[in-house]
Amino acid sequence: QVQLVESGGGLVQAGASLRLSCVSSSRTFSSYTMGWFRQAPGKEREFVSAISWRGGSTYYSDSAKGRFAISRDNAKNTVYLQMNSLKPEDTAVYYCAGDLAGRFDSSESHTFGRSYRSWGQGTQVIVTS
Repeated sequence: QVQLVESGGGLVQAGASLRLSCVSSSRTFSSYTMGWFRQAPGKEREFVSAISWRGGSTYYSDSAKGRFAISRDNAKNTVYLQMNSLKPEDTAVYYCAGDLAGRFDSSESHTFGRSYRSWGQGTQVIVTS
């Protein structure tokens, strides 16, 4: 497991944008598939987006598709989540997660929280109407 630290959350109005960042302490970050999940109050954690170790493949939930964009900079050990056109229903704690690329054997596996062994502490996003 590696240490992951998220940042970039905040309080914004509907329609605004935020960019979340997640920095990894791992020297082998470039070998990691990275994902973003979120958990709203009273709800279960849900998948938002994921990116393959080289960044060549990306995955999005239906709610994120078209509004959010995941990217990574392996030289900086950082993964980003650009969130545009934010809605009140995007309000949640956003978690960064990661694990070795070899653990992911299908597109679907990227959406499972159990596929990831390393998790950050989360960053709060609040979107007001």
